[in-house]
Amino acid sequence: MSRIGRKAIQLPTAVTLIVTDKIRVTGPKGELSLQTHPNISVQPDGDMLVVTRKNDAHATRALHGLYRALIQNMIDGVVNGYEIRLEMKGVGYRATKQGNDLVLNLGFSHPITVTAPAGIELATEKTSIFVRGIDKQQVGEMAAGIRRLRPPEPYKGKGIRYTDEVIRMKAGKAAKAAGK
Repeated sequence: MSRIGRKAIQLPTAVTLIVTDKIRVTGPKGELSLQTHPNISVQPDGDMLVVTRKNDAHATRALHGLYRALIQNMIDGVVNGYEIRLEMKGVGYRATKQGNDLVLNLGFSHPITVTAPAGIELATEKTSIFVRGIDKQQVGEMAAGIRRLRPPEPYKGKGIRYTDEVIRMKAGKAAKAAGK
């Protein structure tokens, strides 16, 4: 049996959960829903939630832990929310917020405008960009999309990176020539 799938999920008091063919989670920050697979069943048990599978087929076993993790992420999202912080490194790189849009100057001949989808909040502070929301997948995709506009390069480290990301730097031509 799946190690993750067999763990029961603790439901906080601030969360209401409705289980039909969809799982609907409502909390202080908003509401999320997830379509369930026919071979995965979800049963509330008091203040706990148990995810079980109907058979031991390989595909069903693979989905068991996945659905448990997705439901846990939904509960965490409506209670606490998710945030990813990006840092810009480079001369003249800056981000400004205009309404719900983010205008980025990343060394190109033109500024780049990024529009946040519904449920995502973009914020800036000096050389940092904050992506916030309740849906973990949507927050991660938005942050990856912003990073993709100017990924960090390996010689000087210029670009947009995650705060905790480590960039492996390469030696330039001068360092290679000095080593010979």
